[in-house]
Order: sequence, then C-alpha cells, then structure tokens
Amino acid sequence: MIYTVTLNPALDKTARVNGFAIDSVNRVAECRQDPGGKGINVSKVVISLGGESRALAVLGGTTGKAVAAALEGLAIPCWAFDVPGETRTNLKIVDPVNDTHTDVNEPGPQVTEDILANVLRYLVAGLHEGDIVVLSGSLPQGAPADTYAVWARTCAEAGARVFLDADGDALRAGLEGKPYLVKPNEHELGRLVGRTLGTINEIADAARGLIDQGVEKVVVSLGGEGALFLDADGAWRARSPKVTVGSTVGAGDSVVAALAYALDEGLSFEDTVRLSMATGAANVMSEGTQAADRATVDGLFGQVTFERIR
Repeated sequence: MIYTVTLNPALDKTARVNGFAIDSVNRVAECRQDPGGKGINVSKVVISLGGESRALAVLGGTTGKAVAAALEGLAIPCWAFDVPGETRTNLKIVDPVNDTHTDVNEPGPQVTEDILANVLRYLVAGLHEGDIVVLSGSLPQGAPADTYAVWARTCAEAGARVFLDADGDALRAGLEGKPYLVKPNEHELGRLVGRTLGTINEIADAARGLIDQGVEKVVVSLGGEGALFLDADGAWRARSPKVTVGSTVGAGDSVVAALAYALDEGLSFEDTVRLSMATGAANVMSEGTQAADRATVDGLFGQVTFERIR
C-alpha cells in the first residue's frame, strides 16, 4: 500500500486568464477546482495508474470538508483529521496567451505538536512491512522543522519505505530521518546545498551528497528537461517526451507517484524511469491538478530516453 501524507492540503482553484496582467482587471475564461496538496496529488496519480493509495490529510473548516468530499467523489480512500481553522485555497492562474503559470498559495491552519503526534500514531498503527509512505509538501503553521525527520524515522522503524518531497528547512531537517528516496527539483537542491547548480555535473554532484548522507535513491526533476536518477551504483539522465503544456501544477507530484507505484509493483529500473517520465509528461498535458489517464501515460512510455552518465 502507498500512503501519502499531506499536512498542509489545499483546495486548488485553477483559473484560465487570457493575457493575465498585474495592476489590471482580469477576466477568468475558465475555472476548475481540485482537491490538492502534494500528497493528495500523489494519491490521485497512483490510483490513476492502477495502484492502491490511501491519502492522509489534516483538514479544517468548510474548505476541508470540500476537499474530503472531493476525494470521496474520486474514490480515493482518505484518513481525514479535523483541526481548528480553515484549510487553504490555492489559486493557480494559467495564461495560455503569455504562456505563464502563477501560483497564489494561502498559508493554511495552525496545528499543534500533539495533533501531529496523534496523526503519526494513527498512521504507524496501520503500516505493514514494505509499505510506502510519501511525505511531501509544505509543513503547516505550528509544525516543528524536524517534523519530516521524525515521521521518516518512525515510519521506517515500522517497516515502511519513506519518500520525501519537500523544500527549504523541511527538506534539510527531513534528511536527518534517512528517507529511502528524495525527489527535489534542481532549484530545491541548489537551495539545499547553498549554491546555484548550473550544469548536469553540478546537479549530479550535489545529489551524490545526499546518497553519501544515507539516502538510498535521489531523483532530481529538471522540469521539461527530464530528470536525474541516482543511487549508490551510478547516475542516469532521463529525458521527457515533449508535450503541449496544460498546467505544470503537480508535475513533480506525478513523478513521485509513478516512482512509488513502480517500487510497489516491483518494476525494473528501466520501466521505473520510463513510467515516471511518461507520467510527468502526461500530467503536464492535463488541466488543473487532475490525474492523467493510464492510456495517455502508456502512449508516452516509449518516447522516454535515458542514458548512464556516471
């Protein structure tokens, strides 16, 4: 089973605005709403691929109820934990005229360490040897910086393989929990190591440092340029199929979902690389944060290329 943890979920509102302009009245041509937050996005894609996933989310207020109802409508099993306050709404503005994607994200409700401890106990009680736990996204207000480190260690002790997809202090502290797999993008990795990573070799060197710290696998997403895959045995450069962009929101989450699905299904390394890149590309083609269907992913599978670079 693949469990996803979203401690700061959202209701994602994606608006299409032709010719979006600052300091001006903008007219929305089209709008859609999706249950969101990085972990929830992962669960949506895992299920679309044909896998099993349960989403764990901390939800509050009317917006939290809307997110829970939307997940139920998508037949995504969810452990929802009610907290005071209001789950955030994130506005995604897509401008096809200027080819821009702008995010306006709310902060979300405050949580306490007691709430987080109770949620973690509930998760661990349901884990079995070999399960996968995906920890991803921003931490809510009130959560200690080492939250992901604590969760990673605790879940690993229960026999789970932990994926971490975070940024800033949450990523830096989370590495102390020795997650099984880490998936930063090139900019997040650069912030982690404190320098600009301008070449593939520089990115690979920085990622190798995470392997040296005890992470088993590192995948660095490079946007439309594909990704780097690293483990103790080497490094590989994968290139994504070129597709028409509908929305870039959740693209990295779809890669994480495919990686988790591939591990859960015991796919080969080659199929894992191809599936993750094809899934990322397929979801970029979709509007909002809806998951692409498996047929679209399979249609892109053979267009993925990769090579060993180290």
